[in-house]
Amino acid sequence: MTKKIVHVVGTGTIGEPLIGLLCHFKEAFGIDEVTFHKRTPIRRERAKVEACLRRGALLSTDPDVKADFEALGHRVSMSHADALERANVVIDCTPAGNANKERYYKHLDGSKGFIAQGSEFGFGKMYARGINDESLVQGKDRYIHVVSCNTHNLSRIVTTITENKKGGIDLVDGRFLLLRRANDISQDGSFLPSPEVGNHKDGHFGTHHARDAWHLLNTLGHDAKLFSSAMKLNTQYMHSMHFNLQLARPFTLDEVKDRLRQNQWVAMTDRKSANSVFSFGRDHGFFGRILNQTVIAESTLHLRNDRELAGFCFTPQDGNSLLSSLAATLWFLYPEGFQDRINAVAPFMFDEI
Repeated sequence: MTKKIVHVVGTGTIGEPLIGLLCHFKEAFGIDEVTFHKRTPIRRERAKVEACLRRGALLSTDPDVKADFEALGHRVSMSHADALERANVVIDCTPAGNANKERYYKHLDGSKGFIAQGSEFGFGKMYARGINDESLVQGKDRYIHVVSCNTHNLSRIVTTITENKKGGIDLVDGRFLLLRRANDISQDGSFLPSPEVGNHKDGHFGTHHARDAWHLLNTLGHDAKLFSSAMKLNTQYMHSMHFNLQLARPFTLDEVKDRLRQNQWVAMTDRKSANSVFSFGRDHGFFGRILNQTVIAESTLHLRNDRELAGFCFTPQDGNSLLSSLAATLWFLYPEGFQDRINAVAPFMFDEI
């Protein structure tokens, strides 16, 4: 039988926990081998690389820096080129996914599947677990673009609240304000001394969050009216979001809450601070990650005139992107059985926080 090999490119805030998830659930996922590529040998990151190796992942490097990695005490198992050739699925967790696609991926065997992360618009079909799984087409969708964590959140709010039984969405207009953390807790640079507002670079959608959500929902045939704004806050905890939905039919607040509570991708909370939600994830998540797509601050939900819904929610950082990356990987490997295999990570999704 052909070995099932997954290769992760990058060891940053997405790559490192993804390597951990793939190794930890390797048997449940039906994966034989996990390899990863790190571009630059860095002394202060030696412990991180060794932790990935202890989990069972195999390190690949470029030939010109192999000796430098070995000088740090790392065991290099193969070159990056060999790792790409051997892998069934390649998950690019770098901000160079589109460049790597042109340079490497397009020239590899056509049976391979490739996945890139939120920043890489145009890489392939937009995807978010549980939102547009049915849009994926075997033999056609070789490149999958997992949308950003905030786009997951925005899209989940829209679909959970407004989808109707006819396959449409009962939405007239959706406005979203993304309140973003300054940087990740693992990062030392780019922290802000005060809140910083962002520009509306997209003339139609405002920021890329609404643009990407439109493309994601359009794979299901929806033409959602969405607009987003964004700003950064001087915090490292997690992103938050305010939403305002103009609904196409009357709703009740109980109906909205029931829809949210019954959705497996949504967690509800009575907590109002990002740090307390973040702390729950640190204590109970995998690598500190909550894998839900959104955490709704239930007490902030407000329905005005039966057709205007407002509220706040928290974005589980990159946890939702990790879940979608895993699901896309298993869809490539086991197109008929990935739904059951991905359930192995269900303990890290919560109904309540």
